[in-house]
Amino acid sequence: MIFSRVPWPLDKGDKLRAYHQARELAKSNEVFLCCLSDRKPNADALTELNKIVQHVEIIPLYKVNIAFRLFTALFSSKPFQVHYFYQNQARKKIDQLISDFKPDHLYCQMIRTSEYIKNYLHHKKTIDYMDALSKGYQRRITGSSGIMKFFIKAECQRLAGYEHLIFDYFDYHTIISNQDKGFIYHSESKRIAVIPNGIDKDYFSEISCIPEYDLVFTGNMSYPPNIEAALTLIYKILPEIRKTLPETRLLIAGTNPAASIIKAASENVVISGWIPDIRSAYSSAKVFVAPMWLGSGLQNKLLEAMSMGLPCVTSDLANNALKASSGTHILIGNTNSEIAQACVRLLKDSELQNTIASRGKEYVQSTFSWEGSINELNQLWNNKPSL
Repeated sequence: MIFSRVPWPLDKGDKLRAYHQARELAKSNEVFLCCLSDRKPNADALTELNKIVQHVEIIPLYKVNIAFRLFTALFSSKPFQVHYFYQNQARKKIDQLISDFKPDHLYCQMIRTSEYIKNYLHHKKTIDYMDALSKGYQRRITGSSGIMKFFIKAECQRLAGYEHLIFDYFDYHTIISNQDKGFIYHSESKRIAVIPNGIDKDYFSEISCIPEYDLVFTGNMSYPPNIEAALTLIYKILPEIRKTLPETRLLIAGTNPAASIIKAASENVVISGWIPDIRSAYSSAKVFVAPMWLGSGLQNKLLEAMSMGLPCVTSDLANNALKASSGTHILIGNTNSEIAQACVRLLKDSELQNTIASRGKEYVQSTFSWEGSINELNQLWNNKPSL
């Protein structure tokens, strides 16, 4: 299994998927993790990963080589992020590991890692697109400007072409949601298997706690869709809520908050940064709100919050992959005003809070599991139709 990041700590969506898939697959397979790393890994990473799989190799990506690769990307049609994560010394190391380990199957997460194994002709190979990255970039074009808009548009076009091109190099193809599957433009895209994320319901369970905040939003706060959602929540949605409930307090929790988010902190808007146990953030609030207008895939933050018994408010964009029933498992708003109104309804009605929370928890815990996700992956590899 080749990942573009070291999947520890579990502070980003791709790390979460990588960690749990590796853990579940290692229960019935001998698994070798090759983890690319463009920074010094967490001190506990090797220890934690060696607990779940039989072999781990962390392969460094050097900054000077990254800079050179990004420069050469200017004269290439491949996506910038494919160039970013590809280095010759890493390829040689991976080639040697494959030669020594002799795997039956090669699995790479995201197109970022596909260049390393695409030309292995005598191995079964799986590409986990995870999300339709090109669609995620397309959604960011409108809100961008200047040179950034130029690069985002260019990357969007490159990603769309590469997602199509790389398809033919792999035997199996997976993605998180049907919504994203529809944005991989290939004549055989129907062969892409939807392998959703799961939830560790024993870990993400309710914690007895007196809420300190009314609202909470979590995620990797350096990720553009999360930055956009957090700032929209702070500057556009929260003021609307305060017209009715003036004492409303908001917690923004997650790793590496952007400067624009840190700047938005106030007496009633707390920016926590990285929290070692994210469950404490969920349990400290009454309502989870995710005004996601950008991004793609299945939002792990919604799975976690719902599993912990929090009533949730989000957009159709985020719920398309979750497929929760609006008004039963979750409340949906597709404008800032609708999101604000849904939050006010929940904050003013404790009975509605409890109803949405309990139904949402039951739905998520009965629908999403990592064991079930890996069973679907095994069915794909064994050429058995998914039930």
